[in-house]
Amino acid sequence: MYDHAAYTRKRAAEDSGTVYLLEQCVMLCVSLQLFARLEARRCLKDIEPRLFPEDGGPDHGEVVELFGLEGTGKTELLYHLLCRCVLPEAAGGLEVDVVFVDTDYSLDMLRLVSILDTLSSSPSLFGPAEVALRSCLSRLLVVQCSSSSQLLLTLHFLETTLSSRPTLALLLIDSISAFYWLDRCEGGTSFTKQEEKLGRCAELLGRLLRDYRITVFATCHAIRRPVLPSSSSSSSSSESERSYLCRPWQRLVTHRLLCSRQEPGNDIAAAGGDGQEQRRRQVFTIHCSSSSSSSSRVKASWSSSFCVTDAGVEFLSDTHQ
Repeated sequence: MYDHAAYTRKRAAEDSGTVYLLEQCVMLCVSLQLFARLEARRCLKDIEPRLFPEDGGPDHGEVVELFGLEGTGKTELLYHLLCRCVLPEAAGGLEVDVVFVDTDYSLDMLRLVSILDTLSSSPSLFGPAEVALRSCLSRLLVVQCSSSSQLLLTLHFLETTLSSRPTLALLLIDSISAFYWLDRCEGGTSFTKQEEKLGRCAELLGRLLRDYRITVFATCHAIRRPVLPSSSSSSSSSESERSYLCRPWQRLVTHRLLCSRQEPGNDIAAAGGDGQEQRRRQVFTIHCSSSSSSSSRVKASWSSSFCVTDAGVEFLSDTHQ
């Protein structure tokens, strides 16, 4: 005898099982796609060996803070790192995509294009100079922000971009401290409200670092003149290097580059010359300290020097400390 109710229950169970299997297949496909994207993202430990101790460059999901006064070469270093990433591998570059978040509205595109044009100007290797330059610039995305709220929205937008562009490996922020005083004014007398916006940005950025394993370089303006570390002034240097930004951001930072500018010697000052010649002779110093992401204990340090030329940053020496 035909039992319609039993037949209906049987079909419902079969349909339920089919739906479950389909859902599992979809989840598996999504997981595999995400895993493939994460695996395809380039590690940037070798982005610039002269800035970090041996094999001590930033790994997947790490943050490098460039800390120093205005005019200490921080933005020029970002240009150098940007060019190293967007240049093709045949030119010694890493050939990855870069996002440049300009919060200071100080990005000099003419300067950047001039450096790229110099570094990619060999027609025999990369084809016509204009084609090579366009290829490099196609790997660059520039975003400008005028407030912490816009920075937060930009990071939300970046999540969509990261999920669709596995070649995007580097995020540059110039600078992360741009809205410090504005946020303090808007926060009134509440210390929590003063740090709330940047704290939310740091928390979202932390999630992006975990999920997409990008590398971040961000500049931070020093409020007081930093003192280079030395055995005779360790306490004063520690005080001047102390970050004043919110704790969520400080917890993200795994490498700190303390940037300073060497005062020109008397012989250079006496030589005079035009402004361009003086800029060529200006020497900048970087002191790198690397620490574990789970501890503030310093693991290694490194010092190097560079000058700025028409072709970008030119390193002079490396000194392990």
